Amino acid sequence: MKLLFINGVNLNLTGMREKDVYGSQTLEQINAEVAGHFKNDECIFYQSNIEGEICSRIHSAAGEGVNGIVLNAGAYTHYSIAIRDAIAAVSIPVVEVHMSNVHSREEFRHKSVLSEVCKGVIAGFGKNSYILAGESFKL
Repeated sequence: MKLLFINGVNLNLTGMREKDVYGSQTLEQINAEVAGHFKNDECIFYQSNIEGEICSRIHSAAGEGVNGIVLNAGAYTHYSIAIRDAIAAVSIPVVEVHMSNVHSREEFRHKSVLSEVCKGVIAGFGKNSYILAGESFKL
């Protein structure tokens, strides 16, 4: 199985910002743990703070034989119609992921414009949210 893990805006600062929310591990350390969990699968990791680059990465996955996309869009989750449309434009299933429980945080984080076009949503399990999302493609 080929899995693409996309992390969006500000997730490059994981381990440095809001450690009480996102933990102390860097995104690179989390990616290494995820890759170790999926050692029999091909994992591709991508991070960008730029909305259009995330859209382009979703588009290009279609021609790469990707079986599933795990997407933590960060704050783009709440307002990026462009990322929503990119997800809807490809036939690859996408699972929306959040390390924190967005429903226990600020009210603006309770609404996702992406969920409607995703296979599912996993939130609140820290770095394990990525693993749970990846495993969902094997069901």
